[in-house]
Amino acid sequence: MTKARGNPWAVLATLSLGFFMTLLDMTIVNIAIPDVMRSLHTGLDQVMWTVSGYALVLAVLLVTSARLGDLRGQRTVFAIGVAVFTLASAACGLAPGAGTLIAARVVQGLGAALLTPQTMALIVATFPAERRGTALGIWGSVAGVATLTGPALGGLLVSAAGWRWVFLVNVPVGVLVLAMTFLLVPDVRTGRAHRFDLPGVLLLSAALTCVTFALMEGGRYGWNAWIWTLLAAGAALGALFLRHQAGRQDREPLVPFELFRNRGFALMTVLMGVIGAALVGAVLPLGLYLQQQLGLSAVHAGLALAPSPLVSLLVSPLAGRLSDRIGGRSVLLTGLVAFAAGLTAVAFLAGGDAHAATFTAPLMLMGLGTGCMIAPLSTEAMRGVPPHLAGAASGLSNSVRQLGPAARSGSSDRSSARPRSAP
Repeated sequence: MTKARGNPWAVLATLSLGFFMTLLDMTIVNIAIPDVMRSLHTGLDQVMWTVSGYALVLAVLLVTSARLGDLRGQRTVFAIGVAVFTLASAACGLAPGAGTLIAARVVQGLGAALLTPQTMALIVATFPAERRGTALGIWGSVAGVATLTGPALGGLLVSAAGWRWVFLVNVPVGVLVLAMTFLLVPDVRTGRAHRFDLPGVLLLSAALTCVTFALMEGGRYGWNAWIWTLLAAGAALGALFLRHQAGRQDREPLVPFELFRNRGFALMTVLMGVIGAALVGAVLPLGLYLQQQLGLSAVHAGLALAPSPLVSLLVSPLAGRLSDRIGGRSVLLTGLVAFAAGLTAVAFLAGGDAHAATFTAPLMLMGLGTGCMIAPLSTEAMRGVPPHLAGAASGLSNSVRQLGPAARSGSSDRSSARPRSAP
């Protein structure tokens, strides 16, 4: 084990397992929603906050957590995040009611927010430039595989052991990741003194909370005046934050404007948000459709969705290697086309006479697209980012990556996926 300490691939395995665990929890809960409703005797609107509350906290705190990693050390903050996430997972699994479950999911989102941005920063610090693209490609592929694996694994757990094990399964995995962190991951420090921009943190957190909450709840409240007021408040707070950051560009800002002069980083970061929203927007309604409209059990619905993550898992390593050899943009474009074609086919085929096998080929096409998209995104985003900005870049890109799913998971899904016999 001593020889493995600091080994780049051992570090990557540790970070990827922790990252996988947090992203899996974005979608693994979706398949358990009907069982949670029946078990806790609650309605869809309340249970959906087990998804939205997690996504909200995760999206809001990622940039701040990235700066905490710079201040306290990425390994330390990563370990704290894993510990918080693991304890909160246990609380979710033991929750006696919907309110307790939602509160525990919020804490779980805090743990995920603490650990997520440290993963990319530690990879950049650990891998030499000539191998960094492959490493980030593997790390990025974890995102797509985790997002698409959630329903299949969730279905198996719900059917075999009950919905509580959707959360309790994180406990042994979290303990393993925590042990691997201290045994394998070096404590990388730059030796520089860092400052914590508290006013910037407060302004950014308030802005993101207003915007994300409004996007998640807009459909539920019919985009009424209150929702638009929240969006306007978020925009105003965001403008104040940018003005504040403009005056701190020479004093370690939360958002270094230098990053956005890198066109690759700016474009790939936007694409991360769009693709993340598309992934969650496809998986959540389809999982509920298979159960509520086609009458499948949780395990059968999960198995029906399995072709997508399986194909993505097979394709992702190849996509990462191709990104290093021929450039990530060509691979990414191929993935976008394949994913769009698969998603269009799913929407076209969904109907009263559909059955589980109807969606196998389109889901495989979506998995091909996901495998080709996710791996090059992180590689191309971080390709031109200097190491001293890796923490800030990780926080920004991951925040946008989660903002899309956070918005998509709440608003329209509540109405479109409402069960026919909700309690």
